[in-house]
Amino acid sequence: MAEFEIVRHAVITADPARIHGLIDNFHEWTKWSPWEDLDPQLQREYSGPDAGVGAKYAWDGNRRAGRGSMEITSSDDREIGIRLAFEKPFKATNKTTFQLNPVEGGTEVVWRMTGQHKGLMGVIGKVLPIDNMIGKDFEKGLDRLKTAAEAN
Repeated sequence: MAEFEIVRHAVITADPARIHGLIDNFHEWTKWSPWEDLDPQLQREYSGPDAGVGAKYAWDGNRRAGRGSMEITSSDDREIGIRLAFEKPFKATNKTTFQLNPVEGGTEVVWRMTGQHKGLMGVIGKVLPIDNMIGKDFEKGLDRLKTAAEAN
């Protein structure tokens, strides 16, 4: 098993609290998630509190969207931690964090996912680096998050 880390960042011209609210509440992810357009019939289920630690989100979609769940495991002004569990098209559990760093002109958002290549993903990861696959999604998501946070 090989460990991996995917990291992307963007500077968003918005207050950290505005960005935090878009990440810390899974109901807000429909505004910016890079995976929202994979399945127009995606089924979503929310449980726990609306936002913050204990908030949960599960999805079940077509072959491209797959099935999985997320739970916010930590949340403060500067960082949100999420446990991400994929069920389909492959099984994996990864740690995801969003760091919000005030910088001149806005907020730097750092989106990081760590985990281990196991089973089929271990084989695929040797041929197609996971950073290439998921990194593009993170870039798309950060662009969408920027648009959502800078609106109004």
